[in-house]
Amino acid sequence: MAEENTRAQLRDAGLRVTAQRASVLEALRDQPHVTADAVARRVREQGITISTQGVYDVLDALTAVGLTRRIEPAGSAAVYEARVGDNHHHLVCRACGTIVDVDCVVGSPSCLTPAGSHGFVVDEAEVVFWGVCPGCSRLSS
Repeated sequence: MAEENTRAQLRDAGLRVTAQRASVLEALRDQPHVTADAVARRVREQGITISTQGVYDVLDALTAVGLTRRIEPAGSAAVYEARVGDNHHHLVCRACGTIVDVDCVVGSPSCLTPAGSHGFVVDEAEVVFWGVCPGCSRLSS
């Protein structure tokens, strides 16, 4: 069922359905916030042949049509996720780099109303909260 849903999403987005594209999208659903190299390893574990450059190409195509999102926390490699279509944000651990999703404020999304828009039509805000995750906090105590 999930595989057919993935294929339908690819078709609906105007992309040709390939084993590589479907596997990359499924890998991101299984493990969000991963690097292209981690996606490549996971896809290859499924028996799909794909180069690292091929993974980047698929991720670029999926991101361009809105099926994935690329996140670039400062000082970290780009990571990708399949959670799209909402205005969620991220918490990043300064110690281990763990990234978790944080829903935007409930109600009117104040983060979409900047003090000055400079003529831009704002349709998304990216907020990254930095701190130390519970596991790393325990280690430093």
